[in-house]
This record gives sequence, C-alpha cells and structure tokens, in this order.
Amino acid sequence: MSFPNTWYSQTSLPHAARPELNTDESCDVCIIGAGIAGLTAALELTQRGKRVILLEAHQVAWGASGRNGGVVSPGWAEGSGAIRKKLGLDQAKALFQMSVEGVQIVRNNIAELALRGCEPSCGTIRVKRYDDGAGVKSHIETMRRDFGYELNYLDTAQIRQRAHTQRYFQGVEDPNALHFHPLNYCLGLALAIEAAGGKIHEQSKMLAWHHEGADKVINTASGSVRCQDLVFCAGGYGGPELQKLSRAYLPIATYVVLTEHLGDSIKSVLDSGAAFSDDRRASDYYRVVEGDRLLWGGRITTRNEQNEQALAAMLKADMVSVYPQLAPVKIELAWSGLMGYSTNKMPNLGLLEPGVWACTSFAGHGLNTGSIGGRVIAEAVCGENRRYELFKPYLLDWNGGPFGRVAANAIYQSLKVMDYVQERFRG
Repeated sequence: MSFPNTWYSQTSLPHAARPELNTDESCDVCIIGAGIAGLTAALELTQRGKRVILLEAHQVAWGASGRNGGVVSPGWAEGSGAIRKKLGLDQAKALFQMSVEGVQIVRNNIAELALRGCEPSCGTIRVKRYDDGAGVKSHIETMRRDFGYELNYLDTAQIRQRAHTQRYFQGVEDPNALHFHPLNYCLGLALAIEAAGGKIHEQSKMLAWHHEGADKVINTASGSVRCQDLVFCAGGYGGPELQKLSRAYLPIATYVVLTEHLGDSIKSVLDSGAAFSDDRRASDYYRVVEGDRLLWGGRITTRNEQNEQALAAMLKADMVSVYPQLAPVKIELAWSGLMGYSTNKMPNLGLLEPGVWACTSFAGHGLNTGSIGGRVIAEAVCGENRRYELFKPYLLDWNGGPFGRVAANAIYQSLKVMDYVQERFRG
C-alpha cells in the first residue's frame, strides 16, 4: 500500500520499499508499528546493542506519524493542570520534563544523525480567540514557577502584527518548540536503525501473537518472529490483534489541507516563521511551508472522512473564518489521519505483562511524546530505570466499547458549543 497523497509524501526523500517478512526470524525485541514511537524505540534499543525487528503493516510512517501538522512542542494531550490535579505537582513536573526531553530527542536526532529533508524551524505561538490577557499571563507564570519552563507573553498588538486577523487576542510564544517534515524524519530514523543492525519489514501486519515459554511469537501472513520482549507501538490504525490494548483507546480522525502558492500575499496572512495554534478544545493549527503556502489542520471526529473535496471545503471554511482574505485561495491537497486517543488523553505506555510493553495512543501530541515514550520503553527493556511507572495511573483505561465513539463525538460537539459561547461573549 502506497503512502496517502499528502504534501509530505509529495516532498519526501527517495526511499525504497522494504521487504515483507516471509521467513521465521528471532530477535531480542520485536516492535509492532513503524511510526515515531516504534522507530524511536527501535533506534534507542539498537544503540544499546539489542537485536531488533520492526514490523509495519504498511510503510514506515504511513499512519499519523507521517501526515500530521509537523509541530513538536512540550506537553501531553492531557494538560499539565489536569495531570497535576490527578497525580500531584512532583509527578506532573516529572512528566512535563519528560515531554521536554521528547522535543530534544527530535532536535538531537536531526543534528546528530544528519537527517536530510527535515527542515526544522523554531517556534510556536498559541493564541487566544477571546480577550484574556490575565489568564495567559497566569499560565506563563505557572509554567515558569512550577514547571521550570520559560514562555513569552505576546499582547494582542504583537499577535496581530504576526497573524493578520481580528479573531486573535493574546498569545504564548514557545521559542524552544519546533516544526519540521515528520515523514522525512521518520524515513531518516529507519535508515539509522538499519545502519545500526536493526531490521524493518513493511507490509507485514501482525495477525496474532502467543507465548511459547518465556518467548513471544508473532505471526504475520508469511512469517513469524520469536522474541524476548514485544512492544506495541501501533497507533490509530491498530485493531483487535492488539488484544486488551485495542480496548484502551479510540481511533480519532483529524484533517489537514494545503493551499496553493500565495506568493507575496502570504504576508497579508502571516508574518512569522512560527507554527500557530489556537486555544480551542479542537484547535486550528497551521504553519507556512515552501515559503508561501499554508499547511492547515484541525477538527477531530470519530469518523474518518476520506472525500478530499469535502475535507477541502470544511477546512477552508475554518481558514476563512479566521482569515477572510483567504476566501479566493484554492486548496490543492486535503488528507486525513487516525490518531490513537485514550479516554484520559494520556498514552498507554508501560508494562502489560512480563516482556510485553505498550507505547501508543498519544492523542495528537505524538511527535514529542512518542519520542520520549520510545526512549522510556527502551530504557525499561534494558533494565536502566523504571520511568514507565509514572504512566501507570493512565494505563489501559477502557475506551467505552461500542459506546465509546458515540460518547467521544458527543463530547467533541459539546466542546465546540463551549468554544463558541466563550468566544461569542468574551471576544
């Protein structure tokens, strides 16, 4: 199965297909899923001397890891305030610092592995769609005081100098975050894994697995892998083959479009190299690529809309509601992707049973959290530490079964109403 038609696949580096697994193999660690979490875990394990086989049902980064917004910023999908309320400040701070480490993993890999085509750019700006300068300043102070993380306050005038819309008010700038080409990054990681001795098999979906003594045996359509440790890194496209893990998250769709080249008129929309997002529950997020095109993402649904014309119309309406000057602009590409979302918006990360690990469901915040998740699992497999235990309070929360999708969609619709009311009466 080829890559979906996205801007990332159209601008990806040349890459050859990897062979399907068609023999019986053995290794120390078998990883299921070659997205950013699986690739990072595989790289970290091979660098530690482990024999690794990575099985991918489609192609490297075929899923959400290769078709997302491309923004790498600290934090988890569940906000630090909610984590603090559940776990206390010390554990919330430890988890936040791990998310910062995830950003640094991406940055370091690009530099140290000399990964081509990633085109990293610095900075994100998160904006308010209603006037709340005091709230923004309070958030910045909390992050500095309690989490040791520095952010910059931008007032309404400063925001509107950068983003030419009357819909935005104050904002938070994070100069330490970055945005980049995630597909080329993942393709580069795959080459680094293979150079270190790891094996990657594409078109090799895990159909089932079972125990044979202390070993785990994974079966595909044409082969098998025997291993000591098994790591599940499949995301929104995983299915019942993941057994109890498949009942701990939902596949949630999000959408991205790409405008035509805007030329000099891009300056009438954005005058900033930062990636932007707003503060709504299902936010718009966007950035400039190729110097004069907008890559715009947003919305979440429990159905995976595939009609490109419908996607283009839906997200263009969102764009024009913020930037009316974009009304004449054509949408040249539109695509969707499935993310793994747990009900608590935290990853399923940790030990499922002896020698069987989970590192999945990063809820749309996976570029940094999937990276640190992969490292945490590698450390655990190698007996270096037990950082994975920080995630135990969130592991394997039930997804609601057949009612989960209905509930998730109802929650999303109610959040949209809350956003509307908040912006209508406070904007």
